[in-house]
Amino acid sequence: MLISLFFITFAVTMVLNYIWVAFFLVAFVIAAVKLLFWGDYDVFPAMMDSTFSSSKTAFEISLGLTGVLSLWMGVMKVGEKGGVVNVLARLLSPVFTKLFPDIPKGHPVTGSIFMNIAANMLGLDNAATPLGLKAMEQMQELNTKKDTASNPMIMFLVLNTSGLTLIPVSIMVYRAQMGAAQPTDIFIPILLATFFSTIVGIIATSLFQRINLLNRTMLLTLGGACTLVAAVIWGFSQMDSETMNRWSTTVANILLMTIITGFIVAGVRKKVNVYDAFIEGAKEGFTTAVRIIPYLVAILVGIGVFRASGAMDMLIGGLRACVDACGVDAQWVDAMPTALMKPLSGSGARGMMVDAMTTYGADSFVGRLSSVFQGSTDTTFYILAVYFGSVGVSKTRHAVTCGLLADLAGILAAIAVCYLFFA
Repeated sequence: MLISLFFITFAVTMVLNYIWVAFFLVAFVIAAVKLLFWGDYDVFPAMMDSTFSSSKTAFEISLGLTGVLSLWMGVMKVGEKGGVVNVLARLLSPVFTKLFPDIPKGHPVTGSIFMNIAANMLGLDNAATPLGLKAMEQMQELNTKKDTASNPMIMFLVLNTSGLTLIPVSIMVYRAQMGAAQPTDIFIPILLATFFSTIVGIIATSLFQRINLLNRTMLLTLGGACTLVAAVIWGFSQMDSETMNRWSTTVANILLMTIITGFIVAGVRKKVNVYDAFIEGAKEGFTTAVRIIPYLVAILVGIGVFRASGAMDMLIGGLRACVDACGVDAQWVDAMPTALMKPLSGSGARGMMVDAMTTYGADSFVGRLSSVFQGSTDTTFYILAVYFGSVGVSKTRHAVTCGLLADLAGILAAIAVCYLFFA
């Protein structure tokens, strides 16, 4: 099992390796052509300048993340120890019981599934991954074909890859560090986009597995959620852009402050030493901020060289020409590198998001759309590789198809929502 996990995870890592190497090789070839055939003597100095400026930017971003990331990781730790994950798991229980009909009632795996999804929704990655691996092991015990993904496994992973997150902490932290006037202004757009990706993922998987969604519990839950989302979209569509931004930011900040206060109250009720719990989480946040420095330097330098050579402009320009030929507004095209990278690599997509905010501005349409892309789905191929690899499953059936359909829905929803809120 561990050997299988190692090799599949290694394969996914190699994909990012190839992409990173391609940044430099393609940039070098294009720069050489520019120099030899167009006499562009500035292209190589520009590429070298980008390596220094990008590495400096990466370090400054990581350093600036330390305080805010420590804050939110501390708050999350308080919520985790205060039993918020358990409460959310109990709320999700009636719905997920209908989505996993092949799991016997009362089986221990049910608790692991609920806890994993609840932790993911709260952005508690450190808690979610171990719970997810445990759930996969328990589902493998029920699986009659050990090398083939079972229906519950696929539904579980699609829910993970659809990226349903209630608190997109890391994205708001990056926006704050990049100088956004209101880092929380993407809070509601991300909730809407990730809602659509999750709904499409559930529907697609249910169709493959012939799960009946037309029952009282699912109709009330999904119908109520869709009605609420439709009401939110309708309500904001009636406002002018200034009023919409003011209400969106106000509601987002009220919700976030309510969550922080609620977590603290939950910790007090559980008789948790809230201060110590916060410090424990804050230490993890500090460690995380330091740990991402090499990854952020690597990806931002690669993207910087790729952009300085003109390769990024050629790629985006080609896509924009195709979109313009269709008579469609192409404002969203500049943010697409983040969307295309997200299913492959979380760190790669994060680098693309930061590059977009650096190039176009954190409060630009492209900067905001890149942030919403980052929060609308999760790293599909990495999640499938790690979770399936942990139990030795090689035949994934319809998992990739459903995961990518959820990704596509998230991308389209992100574009539509950003036009509504920010265009």
